[in-house]
Order: sequence, then C-alpha cells, then structure tokens
Amino acid sequence: MEELLYGAAYYDEYMPYERLDKDISMMKKAGINVIRIAESTWSTEEPEEGVFDFSHVTKVLDACEREGLYVIVGTPTYAIPAWMAKAYPEVMVTDRSGRRPYGARQIMDITHPAYRFFAERIIRRLMEAVAGYRCVIGFQLDNETKHFGTSSENVQQMFVRHMRKKYEGDLDRFNHDFGLDYWSNRINSWEEFPSVAGTINGSLGCEFEKFQRQLVTDFLKRQAEIVGEYKRADQFITHNFDFAWKGYSYGVQPDVDHFKAAEAVTIAGCDIYHPSQDKLTGKEIAFGGDLTRSLKKNNYFLIETEAQGFPEWTPYEGQLRLQAFSHLASGADSVMYWHWHSIHNACETYWKGLLSHDFEENAVYREACRIGGQFRELSPSLLHLKKENKAAIMVSNEALTALKWFPFPGNGANRTDYNDVVRWIYDALYEMNIECDFVSTQEEELSRYDVLFVPALYSAQEDCLKRIRDFAEQGGCVIATFKTAFTDENVKVRTQVQPYLLRDCFGVKYHQFTAPSGVKLAGDSFALTEEERNAELFMELLETEDAQVVSGYDHYAWKKYAAVTRKDFGKGLGIYFGCMTSPAYLKALLASLWKEKGWWTWKQEIPSPLVIREGTNGKGKRITYYLNYSGEAKACACGGSGRELFSQKAVTEGEILTVAPWDLLIVEA
Repeated sequence: MEELLYGAAYYDEYMPYERLDKDISMMKKAGINVIRIAESTWSTEEPEEGVFDFSHVTKVLDACEREGLYVIVGTPTYAIPAWMAKAYPEVMVTDRSGRRPYGARQIMDITHPAYRFFAERIIRRLMEAVAGYRCVIGFQLDNETKHFGTSSENVQQMFVRHMRKKYEGDLDRFNHDFGLDYWSNRINSWEEFPSVAGTINGSLGCEFEKFQRQLVTDFLKRQAEIVGEYKRADQFITHNFDFAWKGYSYGVQPDVDHFKAAEAVTIAGCDIYHPSQDKLTGKEIAFGGDLTRSLKKNNYFLIETEAQGFPEWTPYEGQLRLQAFSHLASGADSVMYWHWHSIHNACETYWKGLLSHDFEENAVYREACRIGGQFRELSPSLLHLKKENKAAIMVSNEALTALKWFPFPGNGANRTDYNDVVRWIYDALYEMNIECDFVSTQEEELSRYDVLFVPALYSAQEDCLKRIRDFAEQGGCVIATFKTAFTDENVKVRTQVQPYLLRDCFGVKYHQFTAPSGVKLAGDSFALTEEERNAELFMELLETEDAQVVSGYDHYAWKKYAAVTRKDFGKGLGIYFGCMTSPAYLKALLASLWKEKGWWTWKQEIPSPLVIREGTNGKGKRITYYLNYSGEAKACACGGSGRELFSQKAVTEGEILTVAPWDLLIVEA
C-alpha cells in the first residue's frame, strides 16, 4: 500500500439496527479508509454445520466497493460456533484444568482433526465468497493466536512422536538431557511416556511449552497456505500478534514465538493496548511497535489499538492523536481501532470503540476526524518509516518459560519475571531517547549493531552464546544481566563455572547467588540518591578475574563481591550486571557509556516525557517526531533544520520548539 491505513474493526452482525450507510458516511468523514471484518462471526457465517451464509460479509463488501473503502478480511477461526462444540465436544481444548466448557473464545484445540477440518472449510468458503472484490486488500489469519494451553491426549501423543524423532529413539540420551532420573521420573519406554501436564520436571515442562509454541506457528502457516491458494498477488497476509498482558500490552508473548510465527505472514501485525490519561507514557506503544517491526525487519500494521477502551482509558483531549502518530513513529503503516462502535451487550460491552453506545459524534470521534485528515495529507512523508538503530535487545521465549518454572525470589501474582527484566532495560533506553530493535536468539546478523543487550538469557544454546561472544570480540558492546548463560537449551544447569562460555567476555565468575536485603551499590562515580543505589531482585556474588569493578555491594557480608563490571574484550566491551538496579542507576551507567563511546547525541539531552523518535521516510528524508507525553508544555532545541509538517513552517537546527501538552511536532529534513 502506498498510503497510510486508518481504520477500525466493523461488524454489521453486531448492529442493533440497520445503519451501514450511516456508518460508512461517518467513517469517510473521519478519514477512515479501511475496515476489518469477518474474523469474529463464524456462527453467523456457518449457522448450521455445512450451511453457509456470507450475506453480512458481502453486504459490507458491496458497500465498501461502492464507497471506496479498503477491507481486510479475517479468517473466523478463533471463536467456534455452538453447533461444533455440541456435536464434537472433543474439539474443546483440554488444558491443565481439564476440558474447557463452551462460551469463551479461543477455547478449542487448534490441533484437533475435526476442528482443523471445519476451520479449513470455513476459510475456503469465505475466500470463495470474497473473491473478485477489489476493495479487499489483504487477509488476517485468525486472531491473537496462541496454543491456549492445549495438552490433550492428541497433543501429548504428538509431543512424544516429536521427542522420539528428535532423539532418534535414544531414551538414555533423552533421560540424561532432561534429568529424569530425579524423583524416579525416568522413562524406560516411549509407550509409557506420561502426560506432561503433570510434570514437575522444569526441563521437560519447558520443552513441552516450546512444542506448544511450534503448534501455533504450524497452525498459522497452514492457514496462510490455504489463503494463499485464493488471494491475488497484490493482496497481503497478516496476523495480529499480541503481547504478554499485565493489565495492558506489556512484554514478550510467552505462548507464541513471534519471530518464527511471523514467517507465515507477508506483513507482520500487532495489537497494542496501554494505559492512558495520566499513565500514558508511550512506552507500550514503542515496545510493541519496535518488537513487531523487528519480526520481519520491515514496516508493520497496527491492527488493533484502543479508541476509548476501558472507562479508565478514556483519553484526554489530544491523547488519541498523540497515540496514533506514536505508532507511526515506530514504523507502523496503519492505525486501526478495536473497534468502530461500542458493543451493546456481551463480554466487551465496556471495551468502547470510536463511537459510544449512542452512535453519535463525540470528542473521540472528532479527534479521529482530525487524525484521519492529517494522515491523508501527510501520508507521503510518514509512510514506510525506516530505522537504522545501533542498539538491540535479544529476547528469548525459552528464557521466559524457564524463568516461569524457576522464578526469581518473591511471592504472589506480582512476582518479577523475565519480561520485567526486559522492560527494565527497554524503558531505560526509551526514557533516554535511545531507539532499539529486538533480535531473537537465532539472529546471525548482529554486526549491524553497536550494542547488544542480553537480559536474563537463562536458557540458551551454545551457538547463541558463541555469537554473543563473537559480537563483543569483533568490536561490539555486550551488556548482559544476571541469570544469563546459566542453563543449556534443555534448561539443564551447566556444570562449568558461571557464566558459561561468556566468562572471559565479562571477566567474572560466580559460585553463589542470593536475594538482596538491605544491599546498596557503591564504588562508582554516579550521582545517585541512597534509594537509587538499591540492589534489587537477584544478586550474583561476582568474583572478578580481569574485569573492572564498576560497582560493588555495600554490605558487610557481601562487600568483597562485585555487582556491576566491565571488561575490554577483543575489539569490544563486555558489561555485566550481577543484580537488578534502580532505573536511575541503569540510566546513569548507560549515559556514561554513551558519552565515552561518542554515541551521545542531542536526543539524549532531552529528558522524558518528551520523547524523540526518528527514521527515514520513503522519499529518503529524515523524519523526527517530538512527542510530549505530559500535561505540560515542553520545550527543546530542534535537532536539525527542515519543515514542521503540521504547521508547514521552516525550522532551523537549535531553534527552540515548544510542544503543547499531549501533543507532537514532526520535522521533515
């Protein structure tokens, strides 16, 4: 597409009365040029087994064809019809709690042959129904697909076959790699392999969850194959990946390997939901966008985000617009809302859309009209934003899962987990206006980065650790944290001195670790308060070999151990955090490093909540976003001469720019 897509999910099936023409008229007034349909209404499209009715779909497509709106058609496979659950109860997912009852969405076994048969049939019939419509620009596979905890007998047997093939039938090697002699868990024949749902062996549990994630990849790839048989060459295939949820989109999704699953699509897509009002920081927008952009190293679609959302997310004036342009600043080529109007009953009654329950124009809709007009006007300058970031964060589903089985100290639902460590690093970079990419543990093109962050890479294959080590030796800077390189890919603790294979890279070793209690950091030159010097979460008792101690532990029992170290290694540098620190400490260390290496720029001089995001547009011109995530006006020096796109005024480097509360400026150089 050569224009920004601005739109919403739209379901004629949900409307309490006929208003399609009115809705399209209001959409066009708002500058909306695309809608998503069909993904949620299988029971309407196939009301009885083998009886199909796509009249709602074709009715909307006819109107969009006539009125010039684009349409993304979703495969309706994530919410099964009641007749299927009644006639084929075995399709309901069996997870650790047992077989799930019908009612919610995403409660089916995505591997079950009966479900797969019906899913393929509805996809094919839908594709036949929408063929020939020029307004259909692409297809969305399923919806926020995950494995839903499936551990049915069918899945257990698939897993056993998978492991038997992986180990070429060698049970002794399998038992050894997974430590199954412990507590008499040894498996002495493949036929007696017990259900993994009850395992207490973390290595086997993590392997099963890795297998479950592969089921998602396989499922999406199969849907892509089916859609690919029907789609035109100019139509795309996408999927709306979502993220780990902590009341909003928070971190790496534990139930899908996004990097692998993205192989199924031609354009990556995502759903991002975030706090608003005084809690709007833009961090979740940037995190989700940066991760999704990294999946295919290209622009992506924002397929769902909030309009009004929950009542506590009703945006202040200006915030909807700030949010929309923030997505573009991460490289999105679309902004689409869930959804057009607020539902009048059922589960998402108060997950409000652009229109409230009365369907009348409101403050959010009027702001959407402003956004739509500016998207249309500025599309040539804002489309296809490319980035060349010099920092990357390595993320790992395997480490995430392993640290769920072997968690950090603490209690309760708010226990710090892998994603908190990832966000500790990402949020510090974001607040310092340092943009970054994400890379998987399979990434082999690390040389394009200057800095690689490795948060809590607890489980890793040896070749991944070698690539990290080589990156530093060849001139890169590796910044790794506690819990890195501790276990192999089977979550088996290494027998060598820790950190395995990276010991010479960081110049440290350790034999013991504990949880910090009343421990401060000392010995550095950072100007920090006492509270900002707390050692937090986890504490490795680092012994230096040939590393420089940046900070030690200020505690009578632990003062001989290092907390944070650095070492010149080959042509590069290794920095190691033996504990989590305060965000202020992390930012102080990064500021010192950035200045030392000559990476410090005018952007790092600008304090959060004024956020700077940059890139190069399709015309080869530099685009700089100045995003003010606060209720107060913020001023800063302009980073370069150019034209401010909203006012069309010329600006010069060093000129003081004032960004209004919850507002933004965009400069094209």
